[in-house]
Amino acid sequence: MTTLPLTGERTVPGIDEENYWFRRHEIAYLHLAAHCEGKAILEAGCGEGYGAALLAEQGSVIGLDYDESAIAHVSKKYPAVRAVRGNLAYLPLRDGSVDVVANLQVIEHLWDQEGFLRECHRVLRPGGRLLVTTPNRITFSPGRDTPLNPFHTRELAPSELDDLVRAAGFGTEYLGGVHHGPVLRELDARFGGSIIDAQVEVAVAGTGWPADLLTAVAGVAADDFEVTGRDLDACLDIVLVARA
Repeated sequence: MTTLPLTGERTVPGIDEENYWFRRHEIAYLHLAAHCEGKAILEAGCGEGYGAALLAEQGSVIGLDYDESAIAHVSKKYPAVRAVRGNLAYLPLRDGSVDVVANLQVIEHLWDQEGFLRECHRVLRPGGRLLVTTPNRITFSPGRDTPLNPFHTRELAPSELDDLVRAAGFGTEYLGGVHHGPVLRELDARFGGSIIDAQVEVAVAGTGWPADLLTAVAGVAADDFEVTGRDLDACLDIVLVARA
C-alpha cells in the first residue's frame, strides 16, 4: 500500500522519523475511542485516515477532508471509512445527523475556529459528543502568539479551548492533556533534556538523523504517553470531550 506523502502538515504512519508524532496522536485516539462505541461518527479533518480507521472499529465513520489526494488515499487504504471531500467551514451534513464529531490535531489549522465549532454543534444530535485534541500553545510555541509551525493559524491554551467550546454551545465534560510517560522521560534525559528538541534540531539542520536518535524515535509506542487531567499547563496536547 502506497504511503501518503509527508508534507509536514499532517502526520503519516509507517515512517521511522515521524513515529514519535504519530504515536503521540495515536494515544489520543485510543483514549477517546470509548466515546464512539456504537455511534455515528464524523472525523472532521481525517488526514491520512489512520485515526478514522481506528474509530471505525467502534462505530460507523465518515472521514472528511478537503485534500483530494488524502480522500483518495483514505478510500483505498481504509475501506471501513466513508471518505468524503468537503470544507470544514461548512460541514456537508444535515442538522443533528451524527452522534460524535472527532477533530484531532486539526482546529489549530483553521482560520475560523469559532465558526467551525458552531458547525460541529449543528451536525451533532442533542447530547452528542465533540472530541478535540490540539497542541498546547504554552508548550508548543512558548512565549509566542504566532505559532512556530507554519501550517498552524492559531494555537490554544487549555483554558482558551475550553472557552471556545463553551461559547459554541457545548458543555465541557473532560479537559486533560497528553504527557510523556516514564520511557519518554528517560529519553528526554538521554537526549539533552528533550527528545522533541533533538528531533527539531535534526530537521532544521537537515544533516541526517544520528543512529541512536532515530532508533529511539522509531521505538516509541503509544503507551509511552499518558493522558491525564493533571498539570494542564504543562501538557503537550490538549484533550477535550464536550457534550452538545
